[in-house]
Amino acid sequence: MSEREATDALRTLGLSNYEAQVFVALQKLGSGTAQEVSQLSEVPRSQVYGAADSLAEQGLVEVVEASPKAYRPVALSTARELLTERLERETARAFDRLESLRATEADHGEGRDVSVLRGRQPIDDRIAALVRSADHTVVFVSPTAESMTPDITDALREAAGDDVDVTVVTADHSLDGRFASGPVNVFVMSEDNPADFAGRALMIDDRTVLLAAETEDEPVGEEAMWTGDSSIGRILAAFMRSGMESGRERHAE
Repeated sequence: MSEREATDALRTLGLSNYEAQVFVALQKLGSGTAQEVSQLSEVPRSQVYGAADSLAEQGLVEVVEASPKAYRPVALSTARELLTERLERETARAFDRLESLRATEADHGEGRDVSVLRGRQPIDDRIAALVRSADHTVVFVSPTAESMTPDITDALREAAGDDVDVTVVTADHSLDGRFASGPVNVFVMSEDNPADFAGRALMIDDRTVLLAAETEDEPVGEEAMWTGDSSIGRILAAFMRSGMESGRERHAE
């Protein structure tokens, strides 16, 4: 990693530009006066004092009482721990604040239009949340066991335990064993119809539908669209129902 990259990374962790430059310079010096830090970092000497004192207040730098005054960085392991804790605190505070400001789903009509999700984790989270919102029916098309995370598995089991009719459609026989001890219905379809397994799909209560497909774009990996209690959601749900019945008929032949 270059000096510039290290400085940019420290800024991402919450340090100001001058603080990051001073901290990087001190790593190279081991210990240094404001003049030495300024010469190495190109931070104006007048700004080094303020940046170094701020770093000291954050526990990242020790002040060496000498003449002239010098500064010494703490161990990198200590700096890592301090900055990680700070980032976690700021993240928690930001999301606590956002949660207090967030409108309810009813306020902004979430799910009544078509939404697009990019990235495996957001899609996994949305699938699990939708499953937990089900009133009477869940159909989840999971081509392989890898398509189903532990959180989605738990959500399906919880829904089935709450008297929701839960069906998993798959080509992977291992999923049949995963749900063998519970009320989740697993339908293992034939692998000779690849159209049935173009990607993951979810239907909730015959009106909410999520369709996901893998993409070669990195780091996205997967994209999905979903729609809730809307006309297009009910139309897509009808298509899914029709496809399931067709697949069952082919499987029975």
